[in-house]
Amino acid sequence: MRNNLLSISALLVVAFATTVSAQQQPTRPPASQPTATPASTAQANVALPTSKMAVVYTDMFLDAKTGIAKFSSVVTKLNGEFQKVKDEITAMQTRGQALETEINKLREAPEGTPIDQRALQTKIDQLEQLKKDIQRRGEDAQASYNRRRQELFSPLQDEIGKALEVFAKARGINVIIDGAQVPLLYAADSIDITRAFITDFNSKNPATAAATPAP
Repeated sequence: MRNNLLSISALLVVAFATTVSAQQQPTRPPASQPTATPASTAQANVALPTSKMAVVYTDMFLDAKTGIAKFSSVVTKLNGEFQKVKDEITAMQTRGQALETEINKLREAPEGTPIDQRALQTKIDQLEQLKKDIQRRGEDAQASYNRRRQELFSPLQDEIGKALEVFAKARGINVIIDGAQVPLLYAADSIDITRAFITDFNSKNPATAAATPAP
């Protein structure tokens, strides 16, 4: 079974076993002897496939309260690593807003009030440079965040994929469809294994397990 989680795409695995026994023909059958194998005999020699289908909704794995606990733990760790950068960008944005307010006040001074054009232009230049710095810092931070997120989530996705395969095999399930990825017209609640799998995974994989350290 091949699993691809988060995306955790649809898992569609069906095992088929088909065997057909060949019928030997006599070397020189009499004219009155039929040479074709009866249809009923041919059908009896075919092993029809059997399957047990289940549905899982992988988007529920990410629920902070009722989902897979390790996801919440990884998200908390990831956000914690980038909190300092986030605070620095927020401080830069706050400074930009203050500069913009100062510029507007100088521009909207009452008629007749002298305006220090040099000071005004200095603030305008500072604001423009600050906007560029914020954009560049934000883009760098986003790129670093995405790389680190991939580092943290990929092993967990693989772990969940393997656990889902073990879970399915232990229960005789040979077809799993990800309802979060594949549109379903109807699926009975009785074949939804999402909650059962989350409970099983959380019991065997506590969220306190060590995550991949930051480089």
